[in-house]
Amino acid sequence: AERAPCPAGMQLVMFIPDFIGKTSSARNVLGPEISREDAAFNISRAAWLIHALCMGNLDNLKVSVQDKMHQPQRGKALYPYLFPMIEAAEDAGACCGYLSGAGPTVMALTSGASGDIFTQREKERTDKAVAKAMMSTAKKFGIQGRIVVTQASHEGARVLKADPPFSSDIFTYRDEV
Repeated sequence: AERAPCPAGMQLVMFIPDFIGKTSSARNVLGPEISREDAAFNISRAAWLIHALCMGNLDNLKVSVQDKMHQPQRGKALYPYLFPMIEAAEDAGACCGYLSGAGPTVMALTSGASGDIFTQREKERTDKAVAKAMMSTAKKFGIQGRIVVTQASHEGARVLKADPPFSSDIFTYRDEV
């Protein structure tokens, strides 16, 4: 597998509902077949997503996360707040929004200056406006939840503790694992 680069300054704004979405329920709303047209649509969007990330063009993300294979079905049957929340997030300045996995979390991507969010100037960031718009939409639909703002990790999974430890008196691994 290869990693796609994340554009500098890209932030993830997640609305995480207080309920758990069952994967089996999310699968059950999908049809047994996918049309060639819908498959081609989604494949083209996947290619566009990789291109947008590699080029660092956050403006292209809105098109790249469009979907015909699962979001419309899950939004209609399980998560009626999905598309209004995406629209609210984009209207508030998000580059794009989408259903995270099978749901129920909704993810919005925002841009800002490169670096840690705590070192950025307020006018460089849209995460707060997007978070407020997403939470406002949730309240309109009677959905309780919370917002988490974070950044993509280039690192992946990381061992925090090992027993027996890998580190020794001679050498120390990062985090003294």
